[in-house]
Parts: sequence; C-alpha cells; structure tokens
Amino acid sequence: MNRKPDILPNSLPPRGLSRREAAAYVGVSESTFDAMVADGRMPPPKRIGARCVWDRAKVDRAFEAIPGDDAGQDDDTWSDVDAA
Repeated sequence: MNRKPDILPNSLPPRGLSRREAAAYVGVSESTFDAMVADGRMPPPKRIGARCVWDRAKVDRAFEAIPGDDAGQDDDTWSDVDAA
C-alpha cells in the first residue's frame, strides 16, 4: 500500500478530517460516525470540491457535548452546540 508522506509536523494536526479520520478521532466506526452525523451528535462535513471534510474543532466541540456516564446531562444536538 502506498502511504502518503507526512507533510505536517506531528505538532500540527490537520484541521480537516476525512470521514475515516473523523470516526477514528472520536473512537467509533465509520458507520457509527455516519449515524452520529445523521442524528445531530456530530457536525455535518464541509464540502470541498467532491470531498467531504470534517472540521476538527467542530468535532471536538460536538464530542465534548455528548453526555458521559455521569447521567443527568442534557442531550444536546450539534445545532444546539453550534448556536452557543
């Protein structure tokens, strides 16, 4: 398999993530990530030409808004978080 050479230094992670990278970034499968986008727990992608790219900063904010095991938190959707 041909691997793309690393262009950015390790200290500068990419801002835009592919679907596969975004799913791995939050620790879920691609199909689970798709479901999270569909139900509003994750942001929609930006379209750049034919590519779909997820903004890492928005993915971070959406992930932070997902309730944890400590229950009692409100279930926010991405649109709620983005409006804040």
